Amino acid sequence: MSTNLTWHESIVSKAERAERKQQKPCVIWFTGLSGSGKSTLANALERALFERGHHCYLLDGDNVRQGLNSDLGFSDEARVENIRRIGETAKLFVDAGLIVMTAFISPFRTERELARNLVEDDEFIEVHVSASLDVCEERDPKGLYKKARAGEIPNFTGIGSAYEAPENPDLLVDTGSHDVGACAEQLVDYLAKKGVI
Repeated sequence: MSTNLTWHESIVSKAERAERKQQKPCVIWFTGLSGSGKSTLANALERALFERGHHCYLLDGDNVRQGLNSDLGFSDEARVENIRRIGETAKLFVDAGLIVMTAFISPFRTERELARNLVEDDEFIEVHVSASLDVCEERDPKGLYKKARAGEIPNFTGIGSAYEAPENPDLLVDTGSHDVGACAEQLVDYLAKKGVI
């Protein structure tokens, strides 16, 4: 990291941007196993918020790895860097006054905590998208579990690499037992009670 850098303060504040958008900017961090429904649920929430007139954006794991993080693999070290970059990107979106959703397995508690610490205490909402490994494997929308079980994908979370479920998530959403509509409603209600929307 270069030492010849100075932070340039903007003359438009984060509070002004948020006030203009009439919302409380935050990071809604979806974490869960592959196939748990993170992207599906985050998309449903983005649509629900957009329909209500809110300014929001979804950073999806697969999409980000095709651009910003296309140089990263899936070793533990690469996963840590993946989440670091996403945390920094999400922080910029919050500064812009947006509600940003991130849909990433983000398997390690330490990295999720680092992402949380990049923004103010009340600007980070960790959502554990919970579904059992059996349910996720049964869904297997991308065929990844099948490949992992066949040894074609090393370090696959839940099979060859650990997933550290949140111990105290801000919200637990059980996608193994409830449909997407009910889960999205639960999220909207939560955000309303928190004063985000």
